[in-house]
Amino acid sequence: MLITPGKLLSQINTPDDLRKFDSADLPQVSQELRQYIIDLVSVYGGHFGASLGVVELTVALHYVFNTPTDQLIWDVGHQAYGHKILTGRREVFHTNRLYGGISGFPKRKESPYDAFGVGHSSTSISGALGMAVGAQLKGLKNQHSIAVIGDGAMTGGMAFEAMNHAGSLANTNMLIILNDNCMSIDPNVGALKEYLTDITTSHTYNRVKEEVWNLLGKMSQFGKSAREIVSRVEDGLKATLLRQSNLFESLNLRYFGPIDGHDVDHLVHVLNDLKDIPGPKLLHCVTVKGKGFAPAEKDQTKWHAPGKFDKITGEIFKKIPDTPQPPRYQEVFGHTLVELAEQNPKVVGVTPAMPSGSSMNLLMKAMPERAFDVGIAEQHAVTFSAGMATQGSVVFCNIYSTFMQRAYDQVVHDVCIQELPVVFCLDRAGFAGADGPTHHGAYDIAYMRCIPNMIVASPMNEQELRNMMYTAQLDETQNGKQAFTIRYPRGEGMMPQWRTPFEKLEIGKGRKVKDGEDVAILTIGHIGNYAVKSCQLLENAGISAAHYDLRFVKPLDEELLHEVFQKFDKVITVEDGCLQGGMGSAVLEFMVDHGYTSKLKRLGIPDRIVEHGEQIELHRECGFDPEGIAKTAREMVHAVVYS
Repeated sequence: MLITPGKLLSQINTPDDLRKFDSADLPQVSQELRQYIIDLVSVYGGHFGASLGVVELTVALHYVFNTPTDQLIWDVGHQAYGHKILTGRREVFHTNRLYGGISGFPKRKESPYDAFGVGHSSTSISGALGMAVGAQLKGLKNQHSIAVIGDGAMTGGMAFEAMNHAGSLANTNMLIILNDNCMSIDPNVGALKEYLTDITTSHTYNRVKEEVWNLLGKMSQFGKSAREIVSRVEDGLKATLLRQSNLFESLNLRYFGPIDGHDVDHLVHVLNDLKDIPGPKLLHCVTVKGKGFAPAEKDQTKWHAPGKFDKITGEIFKKIPDTPQPPRYQEVFGHTLVELAEQNPKVVGVTPAMPSGSSMNLLMKAMPERAFDVGIAEQHAVTFSAGMATQGSVVFCNIYSTFMQRAYDQVVHDVCIQELPVVFCLDRAGFAGADGPTHHGAYDIAYMRCIPNMIVASPMNEQELRNMMYTAQLDETQNGKQAFTIRYPRGEGMMPQWRTPFEKLEIGKGRKVKDGEDVAILTIGHIGNYAVKSCQLLENAGISAAHYDLRFVKPLDEELLHEVFQKFDKVITVEDGCLQGGMGSAVLEFMVDHGYTSKLKRLGIPDRIVEHGEQIELHRECGFDPEGIAKTAREMVHAVVYS
């Protein structure tokens, strides 16, 4: 479908083209850019509300700063669609997030305008500060580094670490833009949100602040000394008029704002002034997520990434199946957690800013006193969970697999060394699909199974997920002083009728799914359903394949593995995780330790960065889709050995 940009936007292929326009044209450019994003995402899908909320800011930044020489970093990157459209990717933007197309996030190798690759939150200030210092070391005095960070990402501890450091580097030319819309994906929580609300709603402060800012501009003609005098007066007003001293000023960051993030004319004026003020500084912009599209403004969580929709009516297109469909794994987690909490008063839930994505919001609604959204703070989430576990709470800490990497030290130090039985539910394990390599949960099997006092399991279907969660919260499991990791993928399971009675699982016990004679296929997790299809394909080709679902990668079912290696001289392992250190490596270690000499082929995520695309496309690329598994089995069975 051909989507035509507006009259002005069609003339912009790079920010240099944007800078040729008169500043009076920028409101129209912003309007056309917003409409183009609406037109594109309604047809092709993708992240939506975040980019609409920063249209004017995006236009102003590229208009005022000399990108890409000036370094512009977008925290997380959900909001960078306008940035990509203005920086040479308008004609290919319809391929956004599609297999082989451009990334949904800024990516250094994609464009020189993507100064820093992002995808995880709270990294922009550190990256921008490093760039600013690096430019100083090269003697580049006029290069600017700009970090655009949302108030949601500002809750991450790394952002505060970076601001603390930046405040000690008084001569570093860096600008932090705080995009304050009271949202991440879900509504923001915590004291920082309340603090920012105080700033943005203090009418007295804002009125006097505006007067001081205007005076600052008028007095600039009298030289730098006058500007410094007014600045000192302004600092005093900030401390006096606000309920408490300014948080950012206390970190030695010059604070400006709050200003309207949708007034492109004023943004250009302010940004031009800030270019001439040396040192680390922060501009507080107040925006509306989903700005310019009424349904997205009204329900900002729903419209974060709505999929395809009717841009006129606001109807989100959902395919209605003819038959009952399996639920998504995260939904099974959420409903099961509520069931377990109803049965066990010790059960509590923790999530770092992903209540709707993980379905923790179901427990928050049912038992708000026993469910905690801690903000974008994975490290805190893990140690907070450990603290509750010391008091006898049965803690289900739900973190996306890719984000658990950020809390690895806490898993080791605060949970496993202390023998605390925290239950980690790792959502989005394996390939995350269109979100790409920053969101793939590729490494959790490898990084969890190497830690002492850790159980690692993965369900092949919804029933197994329920039973693993049930087993993890039992008294005998909790008293075992081991953490329990349950990993499961993004997307649907296999069982439309999934609300089965709970059954206790024997920890470390796998199961035989299908017997066979020629080759054994060992799987872990949902990917085992591919092996079921592969066995059918092999059966049609005259090959008898056995299939074993390990369920647990730590501890391994050694009895089952002895059975496999005593019977089969051809074995395939399949996992939707990295091959280095993963389930296949664990099986290979077992094979070597016990002197078996079977031929073993490991299938999984290879030792390279796999880009974005639909999950089945990425599985096919890596050779462990149903056809890929069957192909490997055929090659092993029909291999000719030359002597």
